[in-house]
Amino acid sequence: MSDNNSPANSTETKKIDVRMNEKKCSWASYMTNSPTMIVMIGLPARGKTYMSKKLTRYLNWIGVPTKVFNLGVYRREAVKSYKSYDFFRHDNEEAMKIRKHCALIALQDVKAYLTEEGGQIAVFDATNTTRERRDLIQAFVKENAFKVFFVESVCDDPEVIAANIMEVKVSSPDYPERHRERVMDDFLKRIECYKKLSLRDLSFIKVVNVGRRFLVNRVQDYIQSKIVYYLMNIHVHSHSIYLCRHGESNHNVEGRIGGDSELSPRGKQFAHALRDFIDEHKLSDLKVWTSQLRRTIQTAEELSVPYEQWKILNEIDAGVCEEMTYEMIQETFPEEFALRDQDKYHYRYPGGESYQDLVQRLEPVIMELERQGNVLVVCHQAVMRCLLAYFLDKGADDLPYMKCPLHTVLKLTPVAYGCKVEMFYLNVEAVNTHRDRPLGKFPKDSAPLHRRNSYTPLSSHDQVKRPRLYSAGNQPWLPLSPYFCMSLSLSLLTCLTDSDRKRLSVSILAV
Repeated sequence: MSDNNSPANSTETKKIDVRMNEKKCSWASYMTNSPTMIVMIGLPARGKTYMSKKLTRYLNWIGVPTKVFNLGVYRREAVKSYKSYDFFRHDNEEAMKIRKHCALIALQDVKAYLTEEGGQIAVFDATNTTRERRDLIQAFVKENAFKVFFVESVCDDPEVIAANIMEVKVSSPDYPERHRERVMDDFLKRIECYKKLSLRDLSFIKVVNVGRRFLVNRVQDYIQSKIVYYLMNIHVHSHSIYLCRHGESNHNVEGRIGGDSELSPRGKQFAHALRDFIDEHKLSDLKVWTSQLRRTIQTAEELSVPYEQWKILNEIDAGVCEEMTYEMIQETFPEEFALRDQDKYHYRYPGGESYQDLVQRLEPVIMELERQGNVLVVCHQAVMRCLLAYFLDKGADDLPYMKCPLHTVLKLTPVAYGCKVEMFYLNVEAVNTHRDRPLGKFPKDSAPLHRRNSYTPLSSHDQVKRPRLYSAGNQPWLPLSPYFCMSLSLSLLTCLTDSDRKRLSVSILAV
């Protein structure tokens, strides 16, 4: 009997642990060379926390573990009740000691997150306008061999500042009574306490007046360029994003996944209802985007408005499992079926895609949604889950199981630090295509099955890549029968000369 504590077993356990940790990484996380600290800089009411939260949500969505460390939270924990702007005066020695102590505690939490908890980016959200504070941060990152990237928000537009104070700061824990006039007066005086000490010489990117102008300096690596690209694409403007799936398709009725089937009668009924929904809500300036698959195009055609087709909005590619039911997959590919249930986000269909691949594919759509006004995206279940996960800040474990029912429109309206969601069911019945998360099948202490991911794709010889797009009127892919293959071969042979046929016969016999 072998000893469970033997070196061999210990080594095997470590290998399993490594595999379990590796599977949580993403394509984006492999591009970071070392832990990075993003340091926000700017006076109060300049949108630092807004940018911090959006940037963190984006980086987590693309698979880079990121966390915000808001110094205001630490300060409110140390000083339970806020009295007035006097706490932020630079000549208030007692308050200055408390604020420095809070900064040191926050930096220790940053260190623990980046060195012990598997984090890759920490966003340090504070004003950080003094030379002393930035020297402290520089010494901290140098001591711990972290990279540092400064993001400064500069705003001199009084209307933008006032709007930010009234939208966000009135609901701040510092002002529980929410008296608008008193909040405005106190916060403006609070800003003056920082202005006297404001220095802005260490920023790598300056965001001026909420994105009207940018100054970028000395970007160090891939992940920092991603941050710059994202910050240059987000805009603060009032708009709504509408997400819905195509109308019910014939494949939905049959329980088949993927493919390029047409709408069912109820799916066509939904398309008419969607047109009425747009008219009822007076969405005259609405942009409509679809995939290049027929069921989304047929849905959009009924809206009587211009629409754009995006290939990257196509449904997740199920590879060899395209146009199969889940029962067929379980019977034909039992191991694949189990692998997908074990880790649905990272699982990649043989010859197809994973949810992780899909997130990477959809990144340009997110950038455009951040830039645009009102948009309706007519898409597919997996695609809608990925887009919705970005706006609702859902992680990889929850993303593949988000409920996105047919014949339902979701209206997403960005608010101060999040997203407001409204759901509209258009009263057209449809099948339920949602499959719940499997429970109790894979104990946490069990060894994971060997799986493919973005870095170790399947390389077996039995892969079949089915075409996914068909022009209108063409028959979808069908398996070729042996008789058809034989007749095709005979037809080709008749086109050859006698000498060619003779050489071909010899070659076949040799094989």
